[in-house]
Amino acid sequence: MKRFYVYLIFLFFLSSSHTFAQSAGMLTGTVIDDQKKPVGFVNVAVLEAATAKVVTGAIADMDGNFQIMTPAKGTYLLKLSGLGYLDLQTPAFEVSGPDFSKDFGKLQVKPDVKTLKEVQVQALRPTVVTEADKMVVSVEGTALAAGSTAYEILAKSPGVWIDQDGNIQLNGKSGVQIMINGKRSYLSGKELQTLLQGMTAENVKDLEIISNPSSKYDAEGASGVINLNLKKNADTGMNGSVYAGYQYNNLSTYTSGAEVSYKSGKWNSFASLDAARRMRYRDMEMNRIFQNRDGGKTSFDQIGKEEVKRLEPSLRLGTDYDFNDKHSVGVMANLIYNRSEFAFQTDSYLREPGATAPLYIDALNSAEGYYGNGTFNLHYMGKLDTLGTTLSADLDYVHILSDDDFEFRNRYETLGSDEPVRHELLLSENPTSYDIYSAKVDYTKPLNKETKLELGAKVSHVVSDNELRFFETSDERKSLDPKRTNHFVFKENIYAAYANLNTSLGAKWTLQAGLRAEQTASTGTSITKKSKKDRSYLNLFPSVFLQQKVSDNYQIGYKYSRRINRPHYEALNPFIFYLDPYTWAQGNPELRPQYTNSYEVTHTLKQTYNLILGYAVTKDFIAEVPNQNPENNTTVFQRQNVRDLKSARATLVAPIKISNNWDISNNVVVMYQEYTNAVNSDMVVNDQVTAIAQTTNNVLLPQSIRLELGGSYQSPAVYGLYQIGEQWWVDAGLKRTFLDDRLTLSMNVTDIFKSRVLKVNTNLNGNVNAIEQYHGARSFRINLRYRFSKGSEFESKKRNVDLDELNRTGGN
Repeated sequence: MKRFYVYLIFLFFLSSSHTFAQSAGMLTGTVIDDQKKPVGFVNVAVLEAATAKVVTGAIADMDGNFQIMTPAKGTYLLKLSGLGYLDLQTPAFEVSGPDFSKDFGKLQVKPDVKTLKEVQVQALRPTVVTEADKMVVSVEGTALAAGSTAYEILAKSPGVWIDQDGNIQLNGKSGVQIMINGKRSYLSGKELQTLLQGMTAENVKDLEIISNPSSKYDAEGASGVINLNLKKNADTGMNGSVYAGYQYNNLSTYTSGAEVSYKSGKWNSFASLDAARRMRYRDMEMNRIFQNRDGGKTSFDQIGKEEVKRLEPSLRLGTDYDFNDKHSVGVMANLIYNRSEFAFQTDSYLREPGATAPLYIDALNSAEGYYGNGTFNLHYMGKLDTLGTTLSADLDYVHILSDDDFEFRNRYETLGSDEPVRHELLLSENPTSYDIYSAKVDYTKPLNKETKLELGAKVSHVVSDNELRFFETSDERKSLDPKRTNHFVFKENIYAAYANLNTSLGAKWTLQAGLRAEQTASTGTSITKKSKKDRSYLNLFPSVFLQQKVSDNYQIGYKYSRRINRPHYEALNPFIFYLDPYTWAQGNPELRPQYTNSYEVTHTLKQTYNLILGYAVTKDFIAEVPNQNPENNTTVFQRQNVRDLKSARATLVAPIKISNNWDISNNVVVMYQEYTNAVNSDMVVNDQVTAIAQTTNNVLLPQSIRLELGGSYQSPAVYGLYQIGEQWWVDAGLKRTFLDDRLTLSMNVTDIFKSRVLKVNTNLNGNVNAIEQYHGARSFRINLRYRFSKGSEFESKKRNVDLDELNRTGGN
């Protein structure tokens, strides 16, 4: 791997020096106004004189100066445009060759008499927009996102829902890959939930939902990719904001933070700090029936309440440096820390056949712990010519540490009897660490005006070190329990390469076809049991996207891709995690990857309405299976490979514009899912037709007040061996700006009718497991944000940022 890093760095410098040597000619000049003062950040475009086609360009710096690499031989003109100024075009000029240079001197732009201050412009941005390859959900500036976490806004996105364990599903399927600024998080399960629950939605710009990714993306993620794009500064000078918020949902949550960015010349730097005390709770009711061998039935009824308190500071730092308009580098660090306190109180009643009185169990499961995540990124971007050839590269390192100390206090009492009350105290410690190394390079080359070739390679190395220590106590002394203690280390290397071709097949058809190869080598080692399991496998992942333009108002897209979901790291650990004396979860080191073949047909009408038809088959689907043991009345939840999943869906995106001040985003997903598995030599089929409907009203009221009213409904669904009951909820929010749009007040109420109740049950050969839980979704939030700027107008000129096109990140 070290040789790979050295080679990659050598490639960067080689390509950079080669490109610098190629470009000798330069077009230069200075933009001034009618007062002879420099005008900064004006767009300067180079146009073909005959066709007015833009071939290259640049942004003038703060002092109005611009430099543009000389284009190919031909006749051109310059076009200057800037906010508040009339466009300016220069006379045509002839470029004789690559060494041609021209200084245009001072180019004077005239102010536009129709200034923005004379006209108040208000517009509603669509909440959901469907593009050719993805669905984009706007988050920035919405009233319902204020004070929320990234996890909460994900849960309300089209086609997304949360299963009984808090895992994110997309279009009814697990295995969604979560990316942040175009970078894999590499996390799953509890670690991913912790990361997203600690990330404020204040820093999220939008979500990209990609149900059928191309070969350029990692093959991980059977149900698709959800990419969170964080806000990125595009304003000049110094800009920033401070914010604070309060949430009440029977508990009190406080949030605060600040962000500042500075852009001048070749530097663009930013920092953001968020600090919060987040409180959440869960009410739970569980009813189980165990079918005994003698025909009798044992019942286990439980009610419980969970409270979690988290103190969560986080810090993001980054800077970009543009060597010129062709080459730039950037570094970013994302630091997250949280300290948590957890308490789960349950009251359980065990009723066995023949027993004169039930056994009552009073259990308190409490924990204290911390979680730290440090993510670091180094990025290079190079534009190798004026035709669009680019080279980009990323080096990433992620270090995660967590440690939880658990305390299980159990009190057993046989009601109505003289039997003595029995007490039990169990202790456990769970230190965990992850080290993730990743390096990738992407190369894009236009072969002609109609065809583009993309090539890339990536290598990643992950080490997961997870230890669970159990202790028994006697006379207030604790001793290690070797039967339940385990230390598990998992190492994984993935080597990947891809090729992707985009081309036009005449006036009506475009084609994108790609192939990705991934070699996976992993080793899971139980240090405690002195056992090891090695795996190595090579997979190919093709993708084909064909776009047909039937007319200007109607297009059809045909898509196919193959994807993989490797087992979560923690799911491979053969640990036993106790929830109460009769309920625990256990890892499964025998888990195999699941593979999905997905097919889609997308109909787009008038660039606005979309109907997406999809079908997918997943082999060796990974699902949670409850194993109920009537001998000791215990239930063990474990992830296993069920035989397969077949899924068909139809997604309709139909926005409605009532007026200039009122629009409605509407999304409906209808899907059929069929899970097949063998249970005790019997074939079990679990299938269901499910509908998910979401609507959001955006209304501009007088006094610049923005109203958002959203509602969602999900009909009964299935997941693995579970049946899931219907859910619905309604959210509302108001947003108002003051002080020339610098101060924003947002208020929202979520789950107004306290209806977002999750009901899950399964029945296997008479063994019933029914769970009903509520995650405290009903809340009231109020948030204030104050924005400031120095060195530019508040409605500042926008500047192209070289790294935006590749979604540069230092986050997860």
